[in-house]
Amino acid sequence: MQSMPSRRHVIANDIRHKISTGRIKAGERLPSEAQLATRYEVATPTLRSALAVLQSEGLVEKIHGKGNFVRYPRRRVTYVGGGHALRTESSTESGIRVSVHITNLQAHGQLIGLLGVPAGSPLTEFLCLSHEGKSPHSLARIYVPRDLSPTGVAAESHCCKSVEAKLAELRPPLTEVLERVTARPPTHEEAATLRISSTLAVLAITRVAADSTGRVVEAALLVLPSDRADVCFTTHHMTDERTSG
Repeated sequence: MQSMPSRRHVIANDIRHKISTGRIKAGERLPSEAQLATRYEVATPTLRSALAVLQSEGLVEKIHGKGNFVRYPRRRVTYVGGGHALRTESSTESGIRVSVHITNLQAHGQLIGLLGVPAGSPLTEFLCLSHEGKSPHSLARIYVPRDLSPTGVAAESHCCKSVEAKLAELRPPLTEVLERVTARPPTHEEAATLRISSTLAVLAITRVAADSTGRVVEAALLVLPSDRADVCFTTHHMTDERTSG
């Protein structure tokens, strides 16, 4: 015997149908949670649980202090691994802008192990937050030893690609790049920054790059929500050519 759908799923199905049929359009604000709870004759926690279902599907986003909004479809980006440059690609890159916040700090926590430096070593953090329209899209933190940090870079609203280019000019050529990709729930801070549900998985990418001496010259921590990102690696097979004498 098939069980009856829960009340929260009935509500989620109804709102989802209204979104898919255009009765509620992308960018439109939903009625307040109190109004929706009254309309569906449920308690507020049940209503919030229904909205959480839609948030986890990427259909609705909750903006603190403003309410719940129907999300525009997110542009997908592809993280391109296996190279010496840190890069993501999008077929519509012009629709995504990036702001960069630069902070000088000392090595602590996991940064000590990632960069292989003593605690308290001077580092520079480049916090890159990409936006699509007014909505956050993805997050990246790039850490470099202070002596490899470019000078004369504005602390805010700078293109992350140009920052990466300046970093590449200062650092020695890379000889080893280690990348680790993990699917996991977002932290509370990541969910709040990216305005995503805590139930939506993110692709967490840790990238560590070293020069010919083995010195780690860059460590990057990327957080890409799984509803708008792919990861691609290309392997080039080398063939040994032997010439008989």
